[in-house]
Amino acid sequence: MHPLPNRRHFLKQGSLAGAALATAPHLFAQVAGDSPEIKVALIGCGGRGNGALNDFLEACKILKLKPTVVAAADAFPERAKGTADRHGVPAEQTFSGYDAYHKALKADCNFVILATPPAFRPVHFAAAVEAGKNVFMEKPVAVDAPGCRSVIETGKLAAGKGLGVVAGTQRRHQKGYLENKARLEAGAIGDLRGGIIQWNGEIPWIADRQQGWSDTEYLTRNWLNFSEMSGDHIVEQHVHQIDVACWFLGRMPVSALGFGGRARRRTGNQFDFFSIDLDFGDDIHINSQCRQVAGCYNRVGEMFTGTTGSCYGGGKMDGKEVSIPEIKVDTDNSMVQEHVDLLRGVLEEKPLNDAERIAQVTAVAIMGRLSAYSGQLVRWVDLMENKKSPFYDLALQPSPLDFEKGAIQLPAEEPPVPGKA
Repeated sequence: MHPLPNRRHFLKQGSLAGAALATAPHLFAQVAGDSPEIKVALIGCGGRGNGALNDFLEACKILKLKPTVVAAADAFPERAKGTADRHGVPAEQTFSGYDAYHKALKADCNFVILATPPAFRPVHFAAAVEAGKNVFMEKPVAVDAPGCRSVIETGKLAAGKGLGVVAGTQRRHQKGYLENKARLEAGAIGDLRGGIIQWNGEIPWIADRQQGWSDTEYLTRNWLNFSEMSGDHIVEQHVHQIDVACWFLGRMPVSALGFGGRARRRTGNQFDFFSIDLDFGDDIHINSQCRQVAGCYNRVGEMFTGTTGSCYGGGKMDGKEVSIPEIKVDTDNSMVQEHVDLLRGVLEEKPLNDAERIAQVTAVAIMGRLSAYSGQLVRWVDLMENKKSPFYDLALQPSPLDFEKGAIQLPAEEPPVPGKA
């Protein structure tokens, strides 16, 4: 385990310490003691948010830190209170409503966990960085191209402030994947030529509409099943495999062309399945495949072929033996390791910043969704560069800020239908 810096370590840094003071003096003052004090706020107190908070606290234990949960915020008061009660957060630091994140970010904390539905991520991330907080944010980080570009710009601001930003793509922190990535770079299977990435499973959960729920409450509680909130499951879930493909290939695809449809889903407006051809240029193609239908064969993972072998994500590799540096992790739980890496980077004044990478990967997933929804070829530049493209400014509605203004209207519970009969 890497040692943590203490006050004497910081004082020895000279100009480095001065730079830290200039960019984020409040953070330096809070962590620059012999026993660094870690204060964290949770925004989004659902299952994933509480899971991420537990992982953060476990990471603190590994690093022998003393964490305190200082604020809890959620759209719904019972969820915020549940988190607060479990972690001893006082009532005056427990907030509910769609503007609750503003109040939580005023708390005396140096870390914040963002785990609300993905549609809210760009706005909440921008507010967290403006408030000077180190950020762990769940994936994906947007549901449309404008949101992705917003996250990239906010990430630049975070870098300028010396803030740490880590996203919940845990395979990037998992020993098997790190080792295989190193082997690929060392030429174990030659040049990558293609592959297949899959998340074929079932719908994780459905929140059926209850009597008395407004459109706003139903949309928020059943967010996983509405594209406007989750981005559809190719974005919300399959982004993990898309991230691995972009990571292993070392670049983003130039275009996506695919299809999908709906036959079984009984709520929301998303597809049941997608099949997308991701074209990475140089005749390299990755088949992206995802499905959420019960009673079918399930498979989650990645397989890549090279000129001299093949690789299964973080698992088996058939190729030549190569020498790689030793890969060290603090825990076999990669969902905890990502928090360890966030904390260590901040404390050693070498903060990680995942913002641009996770925003780009999210955009790739959105590119696939847009192709399937429209039946058209969608290019990377159409989302990120070409302002004349109909996809460039295509923003899903309602927007995150619409929820803060008042009641919203429920989108139609029917999926897109591309093409003509």
